[in-house]
Amino acid sequence: LRKLAAVRQIEAAQLMIAMNKFSINYAKSLVGATPPSQLADTSQPKKLAGLSDAQIALMENESTKLDKEYQLVEESYGSDHLDLVVARGYLCRLLENARVVRYLAQSFPEILSEFQKMTTSAQMPV
Repeated sequence: LRKLAAVRQIEAAQLMIAMNKFSINYAKSLVGATPPSQLADTSQPKKLAGLSDAQIALMENESTKLDKEYQLVEESYGSDHLDLVVARGYLCRLLENARVVRYLAQSFPEILSEFQKMTTSAQMPV
């Protein structure tokens, strides 16, 4: 990771922690997928054994896209999780009502089955 600029080192470390992967091969792949502008020594071109310049450029593009997607998911995770917890709670309360369960069983048995699966999984730790 010393080959990376300071900001990219932090990003790479965060990715390694998030993926729970701390191997040398994973670190090398992160360095390989890093654009030259984010390297510590921008004067030296990257050289990866067995990869062409086109493959390296493709890895850099894919890595950039993946980083952006990861950051978007990370930003929205808290509010999405809260929405899910609230929805599960509401669903549990609905299924405690015998009239609602009877109506769903008569009219929409497949939906009731899915709702019951959701409430069962809601009791498991998240």
